[in-house]
Amino acid sequence: MHRSFTFRAVVCMSTIFPSALLYAAPGSDVELLKQELMELRQRYDQQQKALAVLEQRVRQVEDQPATPAPRRLAKSPADMKGNQNVAAASTGAAAAGGSSYGSALKDDSAPAQSVVNLYDEASGFFGGGKFSFETGVTYSRYDTRQLILNGFLALDSIFLGNLNLDRIKADNWTLDLTGRYNLDNRWQFDVNVPVVYRESTYQSGGANGGSAQATSEETVTRDPTIGDVNFGVAYKFLDESANTPDAVFSVRVKAPTGKDPFGIKLVQSVDNTNVFTPEDLPTGNGVWSISPAISLVKTFDPAVLFGTLSYTHNLEESFDDISSTQNLKQPGKVKLGDSFQIGAGVAFALNEKMSMSFSVSDLIQKKSKLKQDGEDWQTVTTSDANAGYFNVGMTVAATDNLTIVPNLSIGLTDDAPDFTFSLKFPYYF
Repeated sequence: MHRSFTFRAVVCMSTIFPSALLYAAPGSDVELLKQELMELRQRYDQQQKALAVLEQRVRQVEDQPATPAPRRLAKSPADMKGNQNVAAASTGAAAAGGSSYGSALKDDSAPAQSVVNLYDEASGFFGGGKFSFETGVTYSRYDTRQLILNGFLALDSIFLGNLNLDRIKADNWTLDLTGRYNLDNRWQFDVNVPVVYRESTYQSGGANGGSAQATSEETVTRDPTIGDVNFGVAYKFLDESANTPDAVFSVRVKAPTGKDPFGIKLVQSVDNTNVFTPEDLPTGNGVWSISPAISLVKTFDPAVLFGTLSYTHNLEESFDDISSTQNLKQPGKVKLGDSFQIGAGVAFALNEKMSMSFSVSDLIQKKSKLKQDGEDWQTVTTSDANAGYFNVGMTVAATDNLTIVPNLSIGLTDDAPDFTFSLKFPYYF
């Protein structure tokens, strides 16, 4: 697991200056210190407003899917028996050079069930003109440590305040319910409803009156709640041939049906003044978003190469409260940073019932902006992200209708979860 070490400065009003230092300092130095104190107070207010956007960034990184692992096609392998030239078939389960997968795996030239699963999962297009329902469970784990400077640098040389090594642990569980329908192996429609459970633990030194050796922790949980419901439409505009790949264009829209991260207040721990925890945990981004994407798949028997490219545009949204400060309600607008994701990988059929895939993906998100009513837009400096993943997936064809799809994503950058494990059960009617 990777660890992130970041430096942040937060003004601690109770420990900024000993009063004796103010009286002992020359008049010019006192004025300079007062000016620095005023500037840091302003930064502190801005940082509190930024916390809500940073929380959203974590949710957005979680919500972005990694490059998919193999999933089963609705079309049965028996439907494709006798087809020696699958590359020209409209089902898209073709092999490069005009030879079918079946010729490599079975004497009767029927493609293996795992091959059919593998190919159409890579393209995200299950085909067959039928309906499928998928139940999936995803677990993601964060474990980060942060070195926090609780104070500020006076006269460019003296640090006034406390040093704390904080730790944040987060466990997120998501139950995904997804329905899909394919029309003539050309159009595909789907809707996804996530149910989210979250638990975050915040640890910091300085308990028991500020002792550096004493550590305290606070845990915040969120009971299972519906997240952001999303739906998509896909169109296969190119069928694979000897020289061209399968190509699918899709558009996905996400609705802000989950709990948004804005207006959630921060509460100071009674045991440790260094620990601030949110009153609640969000389950969504709070804004509408639209994500166009394109997927390409090409077979090089016995392997399948695939790649995806997507872009997410978040719409501007107004909120009654965007402040995280207790007893303060501040209306305003939020413009979350847009993001794009790219991924590529290779998949292999191991036998008649099982296939595996390996891929890498990277999500890059731009900075977000906040605007209080009556003021100008402010960029949240630390709201950009770069989340890279290495993915290992497997497909097990349990029956003709049921497939088991485990997938492990390992975070490669600081902004990605340490790891994410998902287990899906698509059933085809």
